Amino acid sequence: GPARAHSGARWGILFSHPRDFTPVCTTELGRAARLAPEFSKRNVKMIALSIDSVPDHLAWSKDINAYNGEQPEETLPFPIIADKNRELAVKLGMLDPDERDKDGMPLTARVVFVFGPDKKLKLSILYPATTGRNFDEILRVVDSLQLTAYKKVATPVDWKPGDSVMVVPTLPDEEAKKLFPKGVFTKDLPSGKKYLRYTPQPE
Repeated sequence: GPARAHSGARWGILFSHPRDFTPVCTTELGRAARLAPEFSKRNVKMIALSIDSVPDHLAWSKDINAYNGEQPEETLPFPIIADKNRELAVKLGMLDPDERDKDGMPLTARVVFVFGPDKKLKLSILYPATTGRNFDEILRVVDSLQLTAYKKVATPVDWKPGDSVMVVPTLPDEEAKKLFPKGVFTKDLPSGKKYLRYTPQPE
């Protein structure tokens, strides 16, 4: 895939959670732990953020591993930042406007931030506390981000790795033909404009 050619480039994902020991978060972190090898294959470092304490995280990690049907150990394949005073959550705009804990304090929403090797934010997805994330989608997005970072292509709707991609509009036809030896295919449109240009996913 596209990431292999740039194996030195480290990507990062930061995802926040409303609370330790909550049902939806437990399923999410379980899935994240399960997918950890997929993320590391893509050179992505995962970091979770929660507004609870380190001892809580360690105890909760046991539950998450047990949920996955694994040994209930205190370790997960990624760190969890303990943001007890919500300082980071506030700074990064991660608080849910509607969901509050029993003390009336706002909870962190389910945020996904993907950072490129240049440490710049490449993508953010914000879910409310009540909706669990789709980690297959997060992996798909990483594949698209990595491919499009290094090749002059964009990924169309519902793209999956291996599908055809779009040639970016700024690339002239002549250059596109040189750049994509597998061929550039243009779809005829009523407008007569030739902007729907596809090419097989470049290696």
